[in-house]
Amino acid sequence: MKRILTIDGGGIRGTFPAAFLANLEEDLPEPIGRYFDLISGTSTGGIIAIGLALGMKAADILKLYEEKGPTIFAQTRTGVPGWLERRLRSGKRLWAPKYDAEPLRLALQEVLGARKLGEAQTRLVVPAWHPQTQGVYIFKTAHHGRLKTDYKELAVDAAMATAAAPTFFAQHVTANDVGLVDGGIWANNPIGIAVVEAIGTLGWPPDQIKVLSVGCLEDIKIVREAYGAAQIVPQLASLFMAGQSHGSLGIAHILTGDPHERKAIYRVSQPVPDGFYSLDDTRRIRSLKDRAFAEARIQRPILQSQFFGQPAEEFEPIHR
Repeated sequence: MKRILTIDGGGIRGTFPAAFLANLEEDLPEPIGRYFDLISGTSTGGIIAIGLALGMKAADILKLYEEKGPTIFAQTRTGVPGWLERRLRSGKRLWAPKYDAEPLRLALQEVLGARKLGEAQTRLVVPAWHPQTQGVYIFKTAHHGRLKTDYKELAVDAAMATAAAPTFFAQHVTANDVGLVDGGIWANNPIGIAVVEAIGTLGWPPDQIKVLSVGCLEDIKIVREAYGAAQIVPQLASLFMAGQSHGSLGIAHILTGDPHERKAIYRVSQPVPDGFYSLDDTRRIRSLKDRAFAEARIQRPILQSQFFGQPAEEFEPIHR
């Protein structure tokens, strides 16, 4: 049985999957990434995926969110001064990225160093978007003969590219002078492309696949019968991401036969009040961690037998 881990995008809300996996990892003799045959993540989930595939412990990735998150997303002051500062920064998004990407790059450089995707111990699929050609751009390990380029890419470049969310950060230009933006443009929930990669590229039988899909919480939205532009425009991005997520899950369900033929997909996320957890509100890090640990306590007995009986077979890349 082949085991796949997928992690959604969601900015600082990535604290939730990082903390969830870190809590599960406490019971395991090896880093949690070693228990999967393929890992896929988008945006913040792509950062987690790359770290896990390179052998990092989920607990160390969680520290990245806790210790560097407030710097990356320029934590503001409290009270009225903080409110004004957040309003000004939001207004800035109308003509320039809200944040400087350099703190993110420095934080990733600190934990990933000069390592390349080719050093991954687990197969990787990390989506980005190429604005110049309006096309998908997916970073992959050398797990197929035709995948001859991405394994040479710096892990930091792949992480920066998949996390370069429009309006939050400028597009990331890789060492090869390719400008890329957040994979959440088209694959914020990467479970669909992960399952397609497993079946279509790796040739794994659909009935021999099971997936642990970890989200970054689900905003509960009340959609009215009719909206004007003033009401709908602020919600478009989140509505599109929710639609993409459901579509991606639907593809994975059909391809794996879940739930009608067998249980194959284990989705972990939580419904939350709309707007309570924004993509960049670092004041919620503790709350996100709290939710994740509580969820891990519930899911542990179920997931232990399905995913963590023993480490996955060692990954041998075709190109080095």
